[in-house]
Amino acid sequence: MSTEAPFIVLMAGGTASGKSSIVQRFVEETGAAYVGHDRYYFDVPQPVGHDFDHPDALDTDRLIHDVSRLKSGQSAELPMYDFASHSRTDGVEVMDPASIIVVEGILVLSDPRLVELGDLTVFVDAPEPVRLKRRVHRDVEDRGRTEASVLEQYSNTVKPNHDRFVEPSKGLASLVLDGTAPIEESLLRLRSALPRL
Repeated sequence: MSTEAPFIVLMAGGTASGKSSIVQRFVEETGAAYVGHDRYYFDVPQPVGHDFDHPDALDTDRLIHDVSRLKSGQSAELPMYDFASHSRTDGVEVMDPASIIVVEGILVLSDPRLVELGDLTVFVDAPEPVRLKRRVHRDVEDRGRTEASVLEQYSNTVKPNHDRFVEPSKGLASLVLDGTAPIEESLLRLRSALPRL
């Protein structure tokens, strides 16, 4: 176990802004640990029409508890979420502290308590037409959704919550990355903002 406190990177951004791709490459190249906010969803008995993009849909209190433990050098028991059944499983994933821990999700900069734990706050920005096009493509191709259902969800919950919670959190970011730029450029900017690896 490292004697130095982990360096916590909080990475937010709108849906399909490119943040997950950046995080995946960053983790692969640096060996950083990764905590996704979406593993902290509460159980959803009826997913049709459910608002997955509102802060109340996520157990952020537990995420804050887990990140606090990791930052203080202790291991944490992260919840495991089954997206097929929209419910949390009985199991946990034990994570040990790492020198760098990336906490990623659309809303990770919208809770001041979580922002306080971050050593670097990052927002991945992309224009709405780009994000919407990517979201439709992803949900239709990878998740078997219809385009009409994706657009309806976007209009009813995704966009209103983005405008209310996600976009304002960009003002708390110490680093804003362009989600339409080549990923190598974003990785270079991200790595240059970190302590020497």
